[in-house]
Amino acid sequence: MTNENKIQLFQEQKVRTHWDDEKEKWYFSIVDVVAILSQSINPQAYWRKLKERLKKEGNQTVTKCHGLKMLAADNKMRMTDVADTEQLLRLIQSIPSPKAEPFKVWLAEVGSERIDEIEDPELAFDRAMETYLKKGYSKEWINQRLKSIEVRKELTDEWDERGVKKGLEYAILTNEITEAWSGFEVKDYKKFKELKKENLRDNMSNLELVLNMLAEATTIEISKEKKPKTFDENKTIAKQGETIAGNTRKEIEEKTGKKVVTKLSSRKYLENQKDEKNVH
Repeated sequence: MTNENKIQLFQEQKVRTHWDDEKEKWYFSIVDVVAILSQSINPQAYWRKLKERLKKEGNQTVTKCHGLKMLAADNKMRMTDVADTEQLLRLIQSIPSPKAEPFKVWLAEVGSERIDEIEDPELAFDRAMETYLKKGYSKEWINQRLKSIEVRKELTDEWDERGVKKGLEYAILTNEITEAWSGFEVKDYKKFKELKKENLRDNMSNLELVLNMLAEATTIEISKEKKPKTFDENKTIAKQGETIAGNTRKEIEEKTGKKVVTKLSSRKYLENQKDEKNVH
């Protein structure tokens, strides 16, 4: 079975999942999750009744759910309703079950934290630092990562100022910047590192982060000087900024004889670095 269709464990019980490479989303079998949380002897019937009730209540989540073929108990591929992560969490809130309560508490905590961060953005950086430390990242890497977030925010502010639209236009320019300095488009870069939903920058080495920041920071400065008025002009400037970082990468590779872009995720990269120090 491929990684895209593997069965994952959910509280030690099986939930069928599907990874959509194009949309970069995980989809979960709703009836499997319902079976776990509701403890119903007939989860299919439970889901049908729940879906009917939610539709009457005007819940938009249900109408957005769709079907996918997944491996059934009889080892045949059969259509089943699926939900992405956001839809699934919304549905969980509608299931009256003690097993669903921890999810509801967690969602309330996350919502409260998000409101706090809107009022005091510095809290977001503090929580990010704490989260990265818990995941085993080094303080040196975390400082680079937080700086990269700051540079990225400055870049998107500059794009907003120049009329670049969020969404597709942001994605196009980001892809241009990434490809020129790293040699990879964003999707190919993630595939190279064997990533799916994980954040690409969270899986860059220190050097990768520095070069990515150099590309974005250079783009910011050129944009401020040139003051582009159209998307095409913004695209030209993005290419100019990223080319500088791309040339720097090539010079580093020429001097060291090593590729800058590593296949390893950042945590594995850091673990390797520790192992090398222990050997020496």
